[in-house]
Amino acid sequence: MNADPVKDHRSREGGAIIYPVYSRRSKGLSIGINLFPDRKQCLFDCPYCEIFPFETDIVFTVKTMKTALVSAINEAKKSHIPIMDICFSGNGEPTMSPNFMEAVSEAAIIRKQLASEAKLVVITNGTGLLDPSVFKFLVNSCTYGMELHLWLKIDAATERWYNNINRSSVLHNTLLSRIHDFAVSSAPFTVQTMLCKVNGILPPQEEVSAWIKLITDLAVLPQRIRAVHIYGKARSAWEDPLTEEVPAAVLEDRADLLRNSFGNTGIQVPVEVYE
Repeated sequence: MNADPVKDHRSREGGAIIYPVYSRRSKGLSIGINLFPDRKQCLFDCPYCEIFPFETDIVFTVKTMKTALVSAINEAKKSHIPIMDICFSGNGEPTMSPNFMEAVSEAAIIRKQLASEAKLVVITNGTGLLDPSVFKFLVNSCTYGMELHLWLKIDAATERWYNNINRSSVLHNTLLSRIHDFAVSSAPFTVQTMLCKVNGILPPQEEVSAWIKLITDLAVLPQRIRAVHIYGKARSAWEDPLTEEVPAAVLEDRADLLRNSFGNTGIQVPVEVYE
């Protein structure tokens, strides 16, 4: 694979449904699973999103996913490339797919059989938590035998910034309330936050302070947050130049503020920065 590990992250080298990539947050090879090979589906409309408008006639099936996933794992093993994770992300919000729970369950079996050293990851914006069946499935999957790692997007702590960076019809307070419910359910998760300029403007101070408080309050709950990923815009988006990447110092400053807040409350959760 000759693709740049960051700039060509979404190039789908391995196919429309299964796509091996080198991921900065996974720190190596990630085998991606895309539940939406035909078109983007998401309840967020983030202006930094690198998924350009598209439409194909490719149909997702769990059977096709299983065959392609086994092939990708075996190919990595032949090349002696460690698999860091098997990750549900793709062209939208995975929990919106009617195949989501079955696909995750089948991928968990394959991971356990063929790549037990790899994590099973779902990257989500949290809107699926509003569905009681998905909520229960994720609680069970993160807490019990499946060992699912949930990477939960929390880009904004104030409604003002949420409307700028996520632009969702889902009410911000409703979403944050459901995320809190998930946290108190004993299910561990990783927070991921994108920092970028929107219309040339950085998150205002009120947003920064509210975000620090929100993440600290969630982290106070014992063993709920595994880690916090703070990352910047590294790839082209179809609405460019509406959003812009920020200097590395901005990411580090946000991380240091959170680390200091954690330190003041005795929280021991890693805060990681990805430029």
